[in-house]
Amino acid sequence: MASHRKPRTHILTSPGSRRTAAGLTTAALASVTLLSQTANAAPTAPKPSIEDVKQKVDGLYQQAEVATQKYNAAKEKADSQQRTVNRLLDDAAKRAEKMNQSRRELGTFASAQYQTGGMSPTAQLMLAKDPQQFVDRNHLMERLTGRQKQAVTDYEQEAAAAARQRDEATRSLESLQQSQASLKESKQSVQAKLAEAQQLLSRLTAQEKARLAELERQKELEAQRKAAELARQQAEKQRQQPSGGSSTGSGSGSGSSGSSSSSKAQEALAFARAQIGKPYVWGATGPSSYDCSGLTQAAYRAAGIDLPRTTWDQVNAGTRVSTSDLQPGDLVFFFSDISHVGMYIGGGKMIHAPHPGASVRVESIYYMPIYGSVRLG
Repeated sequence: MASHRKPRTHILTSPGSRRTAAGLTTAALASVTLLSQTANAAPTAPKPSIEDVKQKVDGLYQQAEVATQKYNAAKEKADSQQRTVNRLLDDAAKRAEKMNQSRRELGTFASAQYQTGGMSPTAQLMLAKDPQQFVDRNHLMERLTGRQKQAVTDYEQEAAAAARQRDEATRSLESLQQSQASLKESKQSVQAKLAEAQQLLSRLTAQEKARLAELERQKELEAQRKAAELARQQAEKQRQQPSGGSSTGSGSGSGSSGSSSSSKAQEALAFARAQIGKPYVWGATGPSSYDCSGLTQAAYRAAGIDLPRTTWDQVNAGTRVSTSDLQPGDLVFFFSDISHVGMYIGGGKMIHAPHPGASVRVESIYYMPIYGSVRLG
């Protein structure tokens, strides 16, 4: 008996229909996979805050200062070693000239021997027309031989010593040059980080740049406030001093010594003021550009006082003084690594060469963390 059930409808039974179904299924799976991967992907790094950017740039500036002081120390040592090498080479040249003179004398002696034809002294005496002339000449030859032998011996000893010294100096200089190259590479690395920070700054929006400028302004205002407070305290302390008391504040009394120190400080300050506006360049000692310790060294050199090259040595070149007792001309050092220095001018302010991209300028000593201060003279 025939079935009265309605035939089941077959959906998508044709080859084309199968391909369509497969395509839809693949697309669906791809979409699901993509959504899954997107959901599981690591989130992009958040954009650093303005505070983070400022902290990074400030840190890179300090790293640059440290690298600069290391470079300055290595260069100073290399220059000293180069002078030693030059002296050794000059000594070697003088010894060589002595050796040449000895050789000329030996040549004269050899020529005299050749003229005798290598004859024995007995034969020469028998053939000589004047026996006394033979005796005199023979005696002279013996003396000449002894002198030349001693000269050669002395020169060989001196030349050997000079060669050892020259080799030692050359090895030392090569080692220092390698150290300098390493320091330069380190400096280049810091400069690359600075460039990275500058790129980051260049991508800031106008609003973000305004926020950064505001942070800088707040930092400057706080530094100026502290400088004004120091100036007030110093003025009050000065008023409380007995009339006719020493103005040096060194505790060592007044007189010509204090006046001389004050005069030297004023000369150094006058020089430093004349450099305001000149650019900071690492490793520079003037006259067209300076780094921080190069400026203080040049200023006191103009006043007749020789300072070491680096901040790490300059901090030990004078008498330590407290911040409250600072006087114009004193050197103020910054950061725990003593990587920066400025010259106090009074009123809580200093003249200094700040960092790459800036110029010599007047600024509050509280703009950076103070390490300590020294007075020269």
